[in-house]
Amino acid sequence: MSDIDMALTSQLVVAWAGETGEERRLGWWRCDLASEYGGEDLFRRLLPSTWRWAALQGAREAARRVDAELRRRDHQPDRIVSLFSLGFELDERIEERLADLKRSGRTPAEALPGLAITYDGWRPDSFWDWVAGHGEAGGTASPAGRRLSGNLPATAGQQARRLVAGLAPAAERYPLPHFRRAL
Repeated sequence: MSDIDMALTSQLVVAWAGETGEERRLGWWRCDLASEYGGEDLFRRLLPSTWRWAALQGAREAARRVDAELRRRDHQPDRIVSLFSLGFELDERIEERLADLKRSGRTPAEALPGLAITYDGWRPDSFWDWVAGHGEAGGTASPAGRRLSGNLPATAGQQARRLVAGLAPAAERYPLPHFRRAL
């Protein structure tokens, strides 16, 4: 899996897991786009060939907005690197990759096998095992969220891996695991 696919898969899984709705998951953002009787039903009718992508993309956008709001509360929000804000260049590459995958005609499961966790329904233990599988992040509480220790990893895949690991331990609200970019 490429670094960009790793980052995109991580974003989509976390976005799906963070939804609030009929099938309550973590409840970090107020949307219900990736559940059978929530957004999926509407997207199936409106977008018969890409509805799966649309549901995940909608959940990702809800997550991105919550992430952005939390970053804005920091005194230097542009220095924060988070799962949904990896920096302009990487964010653009991830957007382009998502658009390419949607046009490819493949389902999300075919294109990004790491999304398999989202297709068996919400199982908290499975999600937290998935998070734990990304390793230890090590971090401390900060006004913006959970600041991860160490330097910003060099690649998008390594960054995504550490940022996903930074979701643990579980929190009632999205913990905004992040790195602070050097000046």
